[in-house]
Amino acid sequence: MSTAPHRRLTEAEYLIMGRAAATESEFYHGEMFVMAGARRNHNLIVTNISRELSEQLRKGPCEVYQGDMRVKVAKTGLYTYPDVVVSCNDPRFLDDEDDTLLNPTLLVEVLSESTAKYVRNLKSRLYRKLPSLKQYVIVEQDEPLIEVYTRSPSGEWKLSDASELTHSVSLKSISCKLSLADVYEKVKLPKVPEGPKPGPR
Repeated sequence: MSTAPHRRLTEAEYLIMGRAAATESEFYHGEMFVMAGARRNHNLIVTNISRELSEQLRKGPCEVYQGDMRVKVAKTGLYTYPDVVVSCNDPRFLDDEDDTLLNPTLLVEVLSESTAKYVRNLKSRLYRKLPSLKQYVIVEQDEPLIEVYTRSPSGEWKLSDASELTHSVSLKSISCKLSLADVYEKVKLPKVPEGPKPGPR
């Protein structure tokens, strides 16, 4: 077995390889991570969110990208593909390829069992290093739950959430609202077990 140290990739090497590959991959600290395919619920939720935001932002200055827009977090060197990205006013890109966004306004991640810990911990911390980012949204795919992290004027991040299909969340950074009923449309959610029925008195 070889004991030679593993050579880390440069950002330039990653971009060449990533752009030539058939599958998407993230990049962090010199390592490239191929992204796995997503389940039905995940795809439906991403499509629903993208549709709702695109419709609400159709005539405004913001642009909505679904899944295939690479984002670079310049301060950390992370290259990643959020599930939904919104950029407002003047999108800036890494180069003339226009495939690596530098200044997202809002990011959405739909959790899966395999990515939940990574998204909630390291990825969330790295995203918050983006000076342009105003809100960061985490969506559960197997239960109705949307968490919205909003940057305050002082730079602190505040959490609000909603977990009922009759509720909605406010995305003030882009002047939009997301109804949970719309986000989870056609999504198969596990049935909530009924409580014990009262016996005879």
